[in-house]
Amino acid sequence: MKRTLVVFVKWPRPGTVKTRLSVDLGPETSAAVYRALAEAEIAGTQPRAGDYDRVFFYAPADAAADIARWLPGETLQAQDGPDLGARMAAAFDAAFAAGADQVAIVGTDVPWVTRDTVLQAFEILDERDVVLGPCEDGGYYLLALSRPAPGLFEEIAWSTPGVLDATRDRAQALGLSLATLGTLPDIDTLADVRLAWDELRPLLPEAVADLLGPRLRSG
Repeated sequence: MKRTLVVFVKWPRPGTVKTRLSVDLGPETSAAVYRALAEAEIAGTQPRAGDYDRVFFYAPADAAADIARWLPGETLQAQDGPDLGARMAAAFDAAFAAGADQVAIVGTDVPWVTRDTVLQAFEILDERDVVLGPCEDGGYYLLALSRPAPGLFEEIAWSTPGVLDATRDRAQALGLSLATLGTLPDIDTLADVRLAWDELRPLLPEAVADLLGPRLRSG
């Protein structure tokens, strides 16, 4: 059985990543935080032989050279679509068209996602059509499918707290069996950073951690 993990990744360009966090920390620091989160998740989901293939779908398209230098040796493909749902649907279509029997997709905001998380999702797909990994903010950190389901991405208000529930509703409407993994926190705001600081600090460059520590204590 061929299993593929799709990783959605952004080039950590200041002002284009972690924009909610930028309100408090500024674009440069927020970009550094995003890069640290992404690199932790990339390292954590590194497959072993026989686990799964891994493909990085990146944005923006004009960052191809930067992404290639950042992720040397990885399989890279530009994201395609006007919104997140369309981009995910296109990525799933591409992975299934390339011969995958099961496909999971993750973003790069939740550094607690690991190889074990991905393997658990794939194992559940042996008996379910859809697996969701819920985030505490009402979104999800992982979506896995045992077959193409383009309708799953329709009628969803993306980047809102209702994404998870809406996706569950769509799965039910389409007659897809669904299972969920454990809920994990993601890092979008200063409050998220503060709550996860003990686990987050070791992932950050020392200069960024030293900058954030006093900011968190004073906040």
